[in-house]
Amino acid sequence: MGVTIYDIAREANVGVGTVSRVLNNHPSVSDHTRKHVFEVTARLEYQPNASAQRLARRKSRTITAIMPFITNSFFVELLGGIQDTLFEKDYDLLLYGVNHPQQIEVYLQRSVRAGHSDGMLIASIDLPVNYSRQYLKKNFPVILIDRYNEHFDSFFVANADGARVATEYLISLGHRRIAMMTGDRQTIPAQERSIGYLDALADAPHVYNAGIYYPEHESKNDGFSKDAGYEIMKRILGLPEERRPTALFITSDIQTIGAMHALTESGLHCPDSISIVSFDDIELARYYGLTTMRQPISMLGLIATERLFARMDDPTLEPQHQRFSPELIIRNTTGPPPVHPPLP
Repeated sequence: MGVTIYDIAREANVGVGTVSRVLNNHPSVSDHTRKHVFEVTARLEYQPNASAQRLARRKSRTITAIMPFITNSFFVELLGGIQDTLFEKDYDLLLYGVNHPQQIEVYLQRSVRAGHSDGMLIASIDLPVNYSRQYLKKNFPVILIDRYNEHFDSFFVANADGARVATEYLISLGHRRIAMMTGDRQTIPAQERSIGYLDALADAPHVYNAGIYYPEHESKNDGFSKDAGYEIMKRILGLPEERRPTALFITSDIQTIGAMHALTESGLHCPDSISIVSFDDIELARYYGLTTMRQPISMLGLIATERLFARMDDPTLEPQHQRFSPELIIRNTTGPPPVHPPLP
């Protein structure tokens, strides 16, 4: 067994409390006593227990992150930005992946336990009002990513603006029959991106809205998945040719990859048969040649984590809200329409 503070107290002929105050740099200890205790600790080659130090200082050196679908490419890249910052700060990450809505309550409840973590990042999840009150009352550092809340630091992307830019680009290419593919209609990204899509069409009366397509069945990742993209594209390809859209705005790259597989199976290709603009610009987007709206995914994680450390240092900071505008990245999945189908 290693040297303990009891051994130091006995050797230095002082109380255990005095040793503890010296090791924690408490100002009430005289310089003479402090020097004497440090001489004894050096002679006995005392090695402080890291876990005990954390508890004594009420610091766990751990950050909690709660997010859905941690196998989803968006969240994998978001975690990259978070972990880069934590590595520099020598902090550990306690990660909760939410696969079902009821899990949110369980993980949030764990997070409020004293000493569980020093701060929390919540990504793409709405913070329940009762927990908002608890965190505010406890002055517990919480940062929101991909969500807005006036009471907490929030870092999010302008979903509606990005969808509008994507749709306007398809219109500028000459497409008159445009549709949208998205995930679960109850999710914030689906709702906000639908607004941007419809706003763009409202300003272009010569363009026909060929429909907003959602997954028909409950799907993993709220429908933002390859399987959902594949299934929806099969439904679109089942339409009579004269009613099919010549262009699609798809609200995630991962859906687009599934949709392109369905196209290939049917002997069709982008952009000869249909043009596609998607959303996210995950790493795979470049390899598939996707025209897409780039979100600063890794940067979101990095900036949010840096802000969390600032709030841990000073809990009195005013909430900061930062809105990022996605950028159109033009690659190989867009071009002019093959034909201009007659409006219905």
